[in-house]
Amino acid sequence: MSTLINKLFAATTALTAAVGLTSAQAAPAGATKNIVLVHGAFVDGSGWKPVADILRKRGYNVVIAQPPETSLEDDVAATNRVLDALDGPAVLVGHSYGGVIITEAGNNPHVKNLVYVAALQPDAGESAGQLLGSKPAATNYIVPSKDGFLTIQPEHFRDAFALDLPEAEVAFMAASQVATSGKAISTPVTTPAWKTKPSYAIVATQDRAINPDLERQMYARSNAVTKEIAASHAVYISQPQAVAKVIEQAAAASANH
Repeated sequence: MSTLINKLFAATTALTAAVGLTSAQAAPAGATKNIVLVHGAFVDGSGWKPVADILRKRGYNVVIAQPPETSLEDDVAATNRVLDALDGPAVLVGHSYGGVIITEAGNNPHVKNLVYVAALQPDAGESAGQLLGSKPAATNYIVPSKDGFLTIQPEHFRDAFALDLPEAEVAFMAASQVATSGKAISTPVTTPAWKTKPSYAIVATQDRAINPDLERQMYARSNAVTKEIAASHAVYISQPQAVAKVIEQAAAASANH
């Protein structure tokens, strides 16, 4: 009998600890519970999995948008399709070229706050290509196809995009690139959502695809709440805990707007 009681006590203690841990990790009361994650050029939404897993464990509803990278118009429409299907407000997060997408799609009435993760944050009349040309990055291994789509030379993908990821993972990313339309990169933004909605931002200090000084310049211009993280352009994969923390900050703050 004493053995059974000891087992029950141990099980109860473990359950109590687990409940306590869950409560400590839960999203704060009043926080925006919907998080929409938007990928950037050359990749798809699967790279967001580490961040999504963390946020879901905290109680957030996380949805991954899959822009086709065929044109800015198509990419914004794909993101709006996800936002329109939500029940309630959302925090909209973009990485890299995804920052251009959320700058337009952020005008969707579901969006409360914006989060830019090593992302471009254009003003009205600015395109991704224009911004990238204003402060060149440390690398430029982008090559066009005959029909005007862009990719990174696979042998240079790690140097440009993900120096802090395992080589095998980077090799797969390089081999599974989503070609990005030159049209998408050259189309200017018309109505920047960050001018009317609060924005949060992450500077990847070891970014070799977007100049970190360009990130700082854009985020200062928008008065974004900015966090610097020592990571490559793939900061959302290599530092998911730090990225999730900034997203949670935006989700908690949006309750006050």
